Amino acid sequence: MTDLATLTAAELAAVFAAGEASPTEATAAVLERAELARTTVNAFTLIDHEGAAEQARAATERWRRRTPLSPVDGVPATVKDILLQRGHPTRRGSAAVPAGERWEEDAPSVARLREAGAVLVGKTTTPEFGWKGVTDSPLHGATGNPYAPERTAGGSSGGSAAAVALGAGPLSLGTDGGGSVRIPAAFCGIFALKPTYGRVPLYPASAFGTLAHVGPMTRDARDAALLLDVISGPDARDWSQLAPATSSFAGALVGGAERVRGLRIAYSPRLREVAVAPEVARAVERAVARLSELGAEVDEVDPPLPSLDQLREAFHVLWFAGAARVTEFFDAAQVAALDPGLAEIREQGARYSALDYLAAVDVRMALGRAMGGFHERYDLLVTPTLPITAFAKGVEVPEGSGQRRWTEWTPFTYPFNLTQQPAASLPCGRDAAGLPIGLQLVGPRHGDATVLRAAHALHVAGVAGVPEPPLPPAPPPAPPSTPPTRGGR
Repeated sequence: MTDLATLTAAELAAVFAAGEASPTEATAAVLERAELARTTVNAFTLIDHEGAAEQARAATERWRRRTPLSPVDGVPATVKDILLQRGHPTRRGSAAVPAGERWEEDAPSVARLREAGAVLVGKTTTPEFGWKGVTDSPLHGATGNPYAPERTAGGSSGGSAAAVALGAGPLSLGTDGGGSVRIPAAFCGIFALKPTYGRVPLYPASAFGTLAHVGPMTRDARDAALLLDVISGPDARDWSQLAPATSSFAGALVGGAERVRGLRIAYSPRLREVAVAPEVARAVERAVARLSELGAEVDEVDPPLPSLDQLREAFHVLWFAGAARVTEFFDAAQVAALDPGLAEIREQGARYSALDYLAAVDVRMALGRAMGGFHERYDLLVTPTLPITAFAKGVEVPEGSGQRRWTEWTPFTYPFNLTQQPAASLPCGRDAAGLPIGLQLVGPRHGDATVLRAAHALHVAGVAGVPEPPLPPAPPPAPPSTPPTRGGR
């Protein structure tokens, strides 16, 4: 029999409907993989064996009676430890958040998953308050890459990406304030979507403001569409949420590769100035050629962005101010125990004035206006997700790069948090070391269905896929024994 842990959510639902396997059996298989992901790459902050088994038994009975709650009823799912989950601590990678609080509330996306009958397997790792593009924290240690555990999974939703890649649940909820679902998706060879801001309600509001999105992390675009249909349900706790979607995202994928024909696609291999590793550039170029073969109209053209230095500075003002805000009331001991990089940016963020912040907002508004005009001509923008593949874990930037902050090696991701556009990463190949390469699809605001449609077409055409990662036998070093130290993205 096929290993149930390797199936997508859509495939599991079909198996459940046919009576070929049950949610109980699928959950048992996934829990084994979750333990493996915990010991080999440190992807989990907790695994709920008892709760998952209980939820799976209830879902099995619903499928037996042919009364499933949704297309994801009984499907195992994980939740990044930034999002509230009733009954479990949400420590956000920080010892400043005590585990012993009363955890009685689900975040909106978690509540929608629970209502849909998904089996909540566990919570996945994050850097402290989700502040950077790799996943390590003083509380939980570093999360490794499924293809090479000594390398980073990316971040800040690195635990979720590693869990999905290793079969520890085909669905995961991540968050993305500057690339945090797309970065680890690219490094770990999975699919992830940052939806249009407000499409998925968020509560509590992020300290990083309207940069932060909740998004699906899955094996492919079809599963992401299924999950987005579930988690985009309204929630009164988020005053900035969009009106409910008027049609199904999963329904938008019907037709497969044919749905790409006639799309106007802008291909920007370097955003004018980014140095991209040759293997990454070639893999993305091959995928873009396949879009053209499928009938898309592709132009090599750069979007109207200002210099990346200007964009990065504006993003830093907004991001670092958020870091200062989330740690504003920490005492000296809590500050001393922070991730050193987070401690640095909080100090810088606290020095910005209101005029500095509003100047950054002006840059953001001008960028959004420019991209709005750009998408009057183009349905999608295609870029690499990242200019590199995964580097050593436990560091913020590649060793020897001369870089200081994670935003220097993520120039393709954070600009589209500034604009609140939907953007997805999908795998499009591997480098000579066997590490996954990601391609990014960016749509206009509210163009989530178009992004998903193009990504699904590439999956159907055989472009967006990488082999199952190896299952490494050796666990990583134990996390630090002395943890340091709210929000998060």
